[in-house]
Amino acid sequence: MLVAGLLLSVGMSAIAAAAMQEDARYRWNLDDLYPSPEAFDQARRQLAGRLGELEEGRGRLGVSGAELAAVLERMFLFAKELGRVWSYASMRSDEDTREAGPLAARQEVQQLAVEFASRTAWIAPEILALPKGRVARMLKAEARLAPYRFYLENLERQRPHTLSPGEEKLLAQSGTLMRAPYSTYGILANADLPFPEVTLSSGEKVRLDQAGYTRYRALPERADRILVFGEFWKTFKAFERTFGVTLDAQVNADVFAARARRYPSALAASLANNNVPEAVYRRLIAEARQALPLLHRAFRLRARMLGIEDLAYHDIYPPLVKELNLRFPIESGQELVLQSLRPLGEEYVAVVARGFGSRWMDVHPRPGKRSGAYSNGAAYDVHPYVLMNYNDDYESVSTLTHEWGHAMHSYLANAAQPYPTAEYSIFIAEVASTFNEALLLDHMLRQAKNDDERLYYLGSYLEGLRGTFFRQTMFAEFELAIHEAVERGEALTGERLSALYLELLRRYHGHEQGVVRIDDAYAVEWAYIPHFYYNFYVYQYATSLAASALLAQQVLAGEAGARERYLGLLKAGGSRYPYELLVEAGVDLASEAPYRALAMRMAWVLDEIETILAKRGGR
Repeated sequence: MLVAGLLLSVGMSAIAAAAMQEDARYRWNLDDLYPSPEAFDQARRQLAGRLGELEEGRGRLGVSGAELAAVLERMFLFAKELGRVWSYASMRSDEDTREAGPLAARQEVQQLAVEFASRTAWIAPEILALPKGRVARMLKAEARLAPYRFYLENLERQRPHTLSPGEEKLLAQSGTLMRAPYSTYGILANADLPFPEVTLSSGEKVRLDQAGYTRYRALPERADRILVFGEFWKTFKAFERTFGVTLDAQVNADVFAARARRYPSALAASLANNNVPEAVYRRLIAEARQALPLLHRAFRLRARMLGIEDLAYHDIYPPLVKELNLRFPIESGQELVLQSLRPLGEEYVAVVARGFGSRWMDVHPRPGKRSGAYSNGAAYDVHPYVLMNYNDDYESVSTLTHEWGHAMHSYLANAAQPYPTAEYSIFIAEVASTFNEALLLDHMLRQAKNDDERLYYLGSYLEGLRGTFFRQTMFAEFELAIHEAVERGEALTGERLSALYLELLRRYHGHEQGVVRIDDAYAVEWAYIPHFYYNFYVYQYATSLAASALLAQQVLAGEAGARERYLGLLKAGGSRYPYELLVEAGVDLASEAPYRALAMRMAWVLDEIETILAKRGGR
């Protein structure tokens, strides 16, 4: 509004003023959270001033159900308000990352969150110190404890891994130290690396930082791609030892935390947070390995479509299908999303439409704005928010429906669940987003005007399968290998990490079978992946995609009860363990069924592409 006022004051035309007003419709309205920065700051200060209340009731949790309920009510109410101030601070900073004030506010809220964790670290150990059966009797006698039943029962499950109050507080306070490897990695990889400049065949000189690599690795001229890959990975190779030290420190931190809580492994500790069976992780890897012939078939198809006889790693990013002149302005993109979501019912579509029209989303890129896209559903009493950097292309439409899948998951869970059971697990977070992508693909294929468009959408989906299922599973297999190495007492040097990664990279890409050639220089790619600092996080992208593919197949086929089961999954939030919620919805990720369904879907896409190519004489 300030910018609009300044422009108008120097004589901006009525047409330009109207355009500025139109743009305002595509900026999120954070006034829904707090009417002004001053109101936010007051709320943050008030919350900080109440930190001492979080220690009230200490030593008295076993006195009565009422005492226990009072403590839990205070803790969860504080957490709910913390989610609201965090949402405002983080999103205000993301509007313009160059602004120091919003960044400082964000950092202050982060410190408040650390202090909250420290001040409440005594609660779980004290509950678990109560005589066995005491909490169960309290749950029966005290109605105020009903919203906390799952929280309390989940605590009991973790009894063997909960420490004394003093030890829990120390672990909570060590959070900043445990994040140090990732913080160091982030500065090194994004700010301090001496990224090179190269001259492309066009004569253009470009800088190969991370954003530059992402952009230029897909150039149509193969010589340019070889140059980009060679110079970019040469930079990371020069710092292989340092990246090895940071990742070794992170894995050791994960192993330390697991052993401190008496888990048999870092994998077991990570999966225990959501009570996910270890069989899920190992089944994923086994099924991905079994499906590698499909991936290799896709690579051979890529070589054929690009006219490359000796496909190499630097050839996997150019678009599989030539970009069509398909433009989707935000209004068109929103309409496509709404049409594609119709299988989920009028109520679901109506909420998304309301969000589109009520400034729940920040749409367009601009200087200083955070890159990428996300959904924020942490403001329980308000509504979800979506950040986009919409560019009028099909990828933007796909990202739009992806993020609104997350947003609707939050909306439905928050509406159906009390705050203590509204937050859903990361394990199922990507189900809703990739489910929406599957519906969009189905809609776009049905309305495609010709084989060119159909080939474009199929190619886009095929690339998504490669990147989301196979690549993320390869990352998951690498994570497991490096954690198990540390648990055996082995050191993770940069050289060792590169050797482990290269073996996986070549196996997944069929190097030995002559499918995709992987040069030794690319072994250091592990140093580029920030997700390896997230403690067994990436596998959930792959499992979620497998789950959503099966669920979407059931809904699109009109299977009896499929839509209701799926919406029930979203509304359940975090009221039960995520693996159990998926089983109730019709997907068992510890079984082969969802992965085999995804493989069948991939085979169908390959068949469809090859059929279209056959009409054209092979290309």
